[in-house]
Parts: sequence; C-alpha cells; structure tokens
Amino acid sequence: MIRSFKTGILHFSALILMLFNSSCSNTNFDIIIVGGGTSGVVSAVQSSRLGSKTLLIEETDWLGGMLTSAGVSAMDGNYKMPSGFLKEFRDSLVSHYGHLDSLKTGWVSNIMFEPSIGDRILKEIAKSEKNLTIKYGTSVSEVEKKEKFIIKTNQNSSIYKSKILIDATELGDLIPMLNLTYLVGMDSNKRFKEDIAPEFSNNIIQDLTYVMILKDFEKDMTIKKPINYNKEEFICSYNSGHCDNTSKKLWSKDKLINYGKLPNKKYMVNWPINGNDYYTNSIELSDKQRSLNYEKAKQKSLRFLYFIQTEMNFNNLSIDYDEFPSKDGFPLMPYHRESRRSKGKVTLTLNDIKLPYSQENSLYRTGIAVGDYPVDHHHGAYSNYSNLPKLDFYPVPSYSIPLGSLIPENIDNFIVIEKSISVSNLVNGTSRLQPVVMQIGQSSGFLASLAIKNKKNIDQINVRDVQLEILKNKGYILPYVDVDYEDLNFISYQKIGACGILRSEGLNIGWENKTLFYPNAKLNINQIYLENWTMFKSDKIPFPEKVSIKNILNWVYKIKEKSFSNESEYLEVWTSLSLSDFNLERIITRGEFSVLLDKITDPFSNVNIDYYGNLISSSND
Repeated sequence: MIRSFKTGILHFSALILMLFNSSCSNTNFDIIIVGGGTSGVVSAVQSSRLGSKTLLIEETDWLGGMLTSAGVSAMDGNYKMPSGFLKEFRDSLVSHYGHLDSLKTGWVSNIMFEPSIGDRILKEIAKSEKNLTIKYGTSVSEVEKKEKFIIKTNQNSSIYKSKILIDATELGDLIPMLNLTYLVGMDSNKRFKEDIAPEFSNNIIQDLTYVMILKDFEKDMTIKKPINYNKEEFICSYNSGHCDNTSKKLWSKDKLINYGKLPNKKYMVNWPINGNDYYTNSIELSDKQRSLNYEKAKQKSLRFLYFIQTEMNFNNLSIDYDEFPSKDGFPLMPYHRESRRSKGKVTLTLNDIKLPYSQENSLYRTGIAVGDYPVDHHHGAYSNYSNLPKLDFYPVPSYSIPLGSLIPENIDNFIVIEKSISVSNLVNGTSRLQPVVMQIGQSSGFLASLAIKNKKNIDQINVRDVQLEILKNKGYILPYVDVDYEDLNFISYQKIGACGILRSEGLNIGWENKTLFYPNAKLNINQIYLENWTMFKSDKIPFPEKVSIKNILNWVYKIKEKSFSNESEYLEVWTSLSLSDFNLERIITRGEFSVLLDKITDPFSNVNIDYYGNLISSSND
C-alpha cells in the first residue's frame, strides 16, 4: 500500500510538472507581435519561418489590417519592385484569380482583390507555419518590460512573455504603454528642416476612411435616406457641373466608381475628393471614444452611398453584406492613414528621400524596404483644410526605409512597425502604403529572429546581416526600378549600391517615382566613390584612369594580392562570374564592375555599418 501510495504521488507530481511545463510553453514565446495587420502578419510568418516561436495577437478574426479588415484591397505602388513576401502575396492572388491582368480591374491600382480573399490567403499562409500561434479576438491591456516583456490580454486575463516584442498595431498603441517618446501630427519645418512642412508643429493627422465594398445587384438597391443627408456635402466629388470653385481635378462619375473596381462586380469606395474621407484624431482616445468617432465616419460613408445611388444614378450598387463578418456590412476597422510615430535610432525625412547622397547620414546604406509612391497626404475633410500645406502627391524618387527607423530609443528588444516607424510626418505620406508596410513587417521578422538565433539584443545585430536575409529572400534593399529581382546579378547590384560605391539617379517622371542604377551603362571613373574605404586605399594599387575590363580586373586582383599571367586567366575569371561579351580593352559597364567588386572583394560583407550608414569596421584594416 505504501509503495502504491508513493507511486501515486510520483505520478501526480509528474502530472503537475507536465501541466506546469505545458502552461509555460503556451505562454512563453521568443517573439510576440501585437497586431495582425499588413505588417504584423508578415512579421509573424517570417519570424516563424526562421524557427522562432512566435505569438501573433490580433483584435479581430481577420488578418491583413488595412489590406483586408479595413477594405483597402488595392496595392499602391511597387509594381516594378515586388519585394519578398509582397511577391508571394501577389502570386497567391494571381493563383486565385487566374492571371496578373485579372487584378487590374480598377484604375487606382494594378493589384486589386476582394478583401475576404486577401484574408483567406493570409490565413492559409499563416496556418502552414508550425512555429506560429495566433490569438484572434484578443487585445492587449497591459505591457511591462522586465527581463522579458510581460503582456496581459483581455482574453481571460491571459499573460504571455517574450524576449522580443513588436508593435504592429494600427495606431502604435504599445508605445505609450511602455512610456516611450513619440510624435503625432505635422512637424514644423524647423524640426527636420523640410522646406514644405508648416512653420509650426500641430496635432493634425490625415483623414481616415470607413471604406465601403459595394456590389452590383443589377436592380434598385437604394437605401433609406440617411439622417443629416445633404447632397451639397458631396456635389463636388465628381464633375457634376456644379463645382466651378474647386482647386482639385474632378473626374467623371464613371471614373469615380471604377477607381476602386474589384473582381466579381464589386467596388471599393475610398474616394478622397469630397467623398468619404473623414477627419478625426482618435489616437489618444479610449476605445469607447474611438468607436463613437468611427461610427460618425460610417455615417458619412452611408450619406455618400445615398448620393452615389440617387445623384450619380448608380442605384444598382449597394453594400455587399457577404464581404465582411459584420452586421452592418462595413469593414472590421476604419482605414487609418496615420498613427503615432516612434522616436527611433534614426528618423527618415523628406530630405533623405529627395537627396540621399547629400545628407549628413547615409541612411540609404541601411535600407530594409523600398517604396515608389508619392508623398500622399489626405487632409481634405479637415475643417480648416485651405490653410494646411498642399501635400497631394508631392513627387519623390523611389526610396529605402532605414533599419534604424524600426528600433525605438531607450528600450531593448522592442520593434515598432506598421505606420508607427520613425519617420517625419511628411514621409509618413508615402511610407504608410501597403507594399512598404508589408516589407517593413518582413524585415522586422528577420531582425527579431536573428536576435533570437544569435542570443543577442536586436541592436547588436548587424545591419548587413538583416539585409542579407532580405536579399536571400528576393527582397529589395535599394529601390532600383530598372533591375528586376530575377536578374542574375540583382544581388550584386543591390550590395554595391548599398555600399555607396556606385550611386543611382532618382527621378520623378509624371506619376512615376524612380531610382535608376543603369547596370548596362559604361562605367565612368567620376561615378565611383571609394573614399572612407580603407580596404581599397593603397598607394601601390591606384584606381586605373581607363576603366577597361583588363584594368579593372588587374586592380581588383591586386587588392586580393593576386595577378594575371596571360589572357586565358582573365577569361576564366570573367566567365566564372557568368559575365559575357569578353573584350579586355572594352570599357566595363556599371553592372559588370559591381559583379567583380562584389564577387571578388565583397565590401558589403567585409565592412560593417551603423544605423546612420557610417562605415565602422573592416576585416582588412
């Protein structure tokens, strides 16, 4: 009996231990990401793919945020730079709809889809990741930073812990919970020395929108006239013939409707010109106060719908109640264009984008995401709009987001993504776009997982190591629209450009914002920047005045303390690098020079950089 009693105690103790360990296992993670939006879901997928035990906490039952839950199912920009996960998502849409051209249904975007399909695709991708746990219908009530982050949620007061925490919320809600510094609203022109910024800072943010997904029912679907409806509120949303005093270009009613045309006879209504944009600054409000403001935004959208049906004669269009799991047929959340902006290791400003090579810092060297959309600010619904800076589609070249803008100051192992990265208010007008935000999320997954894998804090991870992960996954770190990721030498061009040894040209041509690398152009000696590169500095190995293939090969090999004895050796090296058109006396191209420098000397990996883009060490020093 005694033996049996002891055995029972042992079994009971083992059971308690097993349950305890199971509980610890279910509440302890390497990485916790709060917010399953456009950046959060990608961050979670990427970190789990690299082996990190990841928890994603999402308030709704959907994934994708502004792309899906907010109904803005139109990808703006990056059509020529489908970087990393962005391409994976696009290809999944193509698989669903049958062809890339099937996504070109509206004129606002080349990639348009039904929000519910986007949610389904993201869930299918996330479901396949064995290291990823998702808690739907869950919000965070408290966050505490000790040795680990301690996160308390509203789901049975559950508590989770992790070494690394990522804020992917729509409004940067974890930032104040951790008592960190942040900015809201417009910056004065003195803060970041941006010429087009207002003279004084203010707390005015961009309009939000409660998007509507309409469907063609092929019959009269006119809704009941909304309270406080007045057609004058929307009479200048299109060229109705009653708007002589507007400064904005007005489109036809057909253009307005087809702006957001989706597959399967559906229409996204997200119309900024006297349409359903709505001004409210709800960032610092409680959830209850926010909800009241969001309801007002819905009512404006309903008034606009009634206008579309009665004044524009589209009474066959009405809300598709099957698109979202909501009682009123509206998206699960409004479309937020702006949020808190954290104070990061670096802050990307408009000057860094316009003239990346003329700044005190070389942030372009630290790029982890790229964008090519104009600076697009929505302020038309603000009551004093006429006195605000005019920021509609301010032209910029394509650009890179620096790694340091994801890492806040004065805290370890906390990453901020989505629309709350460290940028100026002006830059937020372009960095907020879905393709950029998606890449930011993927890069945060790389950064966090590298820290877990190497048992380091995130600020101890080399910028170059994060960039290498991006490049290995067919991502862009520099925004070259003339070099496709499928190019055999894509990575070499990206790496040498990120060193700053060869520079690119930023252009704005009409609607297009470009940065061109010109890989097929002849190399000009005046285009090479080797200052501060001690690995290339030697009185015995001067850079050749004539940049022929022979001279460049000799120069590169002397750096490696090697030399050529005959022409066949030159040819052997040239062909081993998959280069063609061999002619020793020919002027080398920029692309060929990049390949030689990258493959033979590899300055990208041999010289580390800091968050500002400064060269900080070299294995050859």
